[in-house]
Amino acid sequence: MTSRVAQQDGFTVVGITARTSNAREATADAVIGKQWTRFMQEGLLVKIPNRVDHSIVAVYTDYAGDHNGNYTFVLGAKVSSSANVPEGMAARKVPAGRYAVFTSEKGPGPRVVPELWMKINSLPKSATGGDRLYRADFEIYDERAADPESLQVDVYVGIR
Repeated sequence: MTSRVAQQDGFTVVGITARTSNAREATADAVIGKQWTRFMQEGLLVKIPNRVDHSIVAVYTDYAGDHNGNYTFVLGAKVSSSANVPEGMAARKVPAGRYAVFTSEKGPGPRVVPELWMKINSLPKSATGGDRLYRADFEIYDERAADPESLQVDVYVGIR
């Protein structure tokens, strides 16, 4: 698994949120899949005002420590303004900084994305190009994710 380091500008995401943990996501009580189902079934992407593009962004933020603790999962879109956030949604800022960027294999999202995160979370600190910050990490679902059975996504992991 290879990664590259990128300097990323800060941005704001508007979307639906849920509090979870990696331990919870490994059980029948997982919430991320349910958030995706709701997001797609209710057509929430088009209900987000001020979107800057057509990509879906998944953000992991508000970490209680490291990848073993609770975090907030935000599923939505990058926006140019957090004015007029729809009811039931929230705005979160992703800070500017250095990010290790990993690209998933092609395949079904519910398989390839968790597999990539398991690999990332098992890497030694030196493998990401810097120590993880656990401020905000995110996934970009762009045109390569148009087919959910054969998608490919980039995962950005905040590093020092």
